[in-house]
Amino acid sequence: MTNSLPDKCRLQPSFWSALEATGLSPVAVLRQARLPLTLHLDTSRFVSTAQLFALWTAMAELAADPDYWLRFVEATDAVGHQPMFVAACYASDFRDGIRRIARFKQFTMPERITAEERGDEVHIAKHWLYAETAEPDLSVDISFGFMLSLGRRGTGQRLTPLRVELTRSGAPTKGQEEFFGCPIVFGCARDTLVLKASDLDRPFPGHNEELIAIITPALEDAFGRLRPRSSFSEQVKAVLKRGFASGRPEVAAVARDLGTSERTLQRRITDEGGSFRALVQEARQELGRKLLSEPSADIAEVACILGFQDITSFYRAFRSWEGVTPQAWRSRNAAIQPG
Repeated sequence: MTNSLPDKCRLQPSFWSALEATGLSPVAVLRQARLPLTLHLDTSRFVSTAQLFALWTAMAELAADPDYWLRFVEATDAVGHQPMFVAACYASDFRDGIRRIARFKQFTMPERITAEERGDEVHIAKHWLYAETAEPDLSVDISFGFMLSLGRRGTGQRLTPLRVELTRSGAPTKGQEEFFGCPIVFGCARDTLVLKASDLDRPFPGHNEELIAIITPALEDAFGRLRPRSSFSEQVKAVLKRGFASGRPEVAAVARDLGTSERTLQRRITDEGGSFRALVQEARQELGRKLLSEPSADIAEVACILGFQDITSFYRAFRSWEGVTPQAWRSRNAAIQPG
């Protein structure tokens, strides 16, 4: 996909909450990073890659603790993750969870996460599109910590990587040894988290009720359990809405979710006067309206949840549905809401 994302990174409220939970003052960190001291008070503000790197560097300097990364990961677990991390915890398996995180990143940050399979190994690495310097060590450790936490939280098992490869020199810290529980190799060509390929196929429990409550109230109907009295087409659309974020919906996957065969699914949809393709479009439109009706929902996040490959595609599709842009639709519908 052609990158159309500018050099803009948004810091979620959970970032600042976790920072404070570790004992660091947001103002002190911002001062150390030479950034506006009120940045943490405005969650709509963006920072560049260089500014984000400066934040991580300032945090490491003020913490003066080689295992501060672990304190930050644990603090985030305590105060709450950003919505899409939580959504990834309710994916179908670890592989799907990583895919969801990677997709969300490509919509909201100039950062790319890759998962390269090499036989029995999967190499997780990151690339910053606009980085002029190496990613700070603290950022690398926290990212790998979150990725492993995703697998452990989703599967309910203490997964152990094969190894962690780091470009820096040095020796493993006590926190790295205890948290990762695998060899930590220094002086490597690239920062990489190496996982067992078999671990990526481990299923996640997937509790939709908790997912709904954390992401946004607007998702309640879309991700809720199927109503026994709903038509078969409505059941199909409900399944589709739950799965859009993983990518293009497949007939086989929907049929499997509903406990039926592809042939039976197609026949029952036809009996109700519809088609699978039409239901996909209806489900996207309905879910898109619900998400955009929630003022706090970011348009990039909406596009990702709806399964679009980029924001441009989402805008094009939305115009064909509603005749206006997502922003214009949101403004128009907000204006007619009862006060």
